[in-house]
Amino acid sequence: MSKMPIDIGISSEARGAIVQGLERVLADTYTLYLVTHNFHWNVTGPMFQTLHALFQTQYNELWLAVDDVAERIRTLGSPAPGTYAQFARLTSVKEPDGVPAANDMVAALVTGHETVVRTIREALPAAQEARDESTVSLLTDRLLAHEKTAWMLRSLLA
Repeated sequence: MSKMPIDIGISSEARGAIVQGLERVLADTYTLYLVTHNFHWNVTGPMFQTLHALFQTQYNELWLAVDDVAERIRTLGSPAPGTYAQFARLTSVKEPDGVPAANDMVAALVTGHETVVRTIREALPAAQEARDESTVSLLTDRLLAHEKTAWMLRSLLA
């Protein structure tokens, strides 16, 4: 059986460029998911209950986003990266050493979300140039989510 070609109005070359950006978004999102889940498990202090619940809400949202981004990569005809080694090579999100204090966790997550925002902004032009509105919509939705989460977390540090 031969592989059926993808004919969705986006050239193979354009799909490849879009996928390169999406792979980085996926790696950043997955890494931020891991950092957030780690903080959920390890947060302590007077804000424990609030942060423990907040981090859980955030890692659940990130977990769903990972699937959306990976499935878009598959839709465009490429395999989605899915190993720690691949994510480590592709991500821009920094993982903390040890267990930071609660306020440092919040600050690290602000930085993490802002990092993903910058990665998304770098990925958007390839999708826009190819008139790939599905990817543009996905990335725009992710921008909104990460910018809002960064703002909410930043507000905790005021």
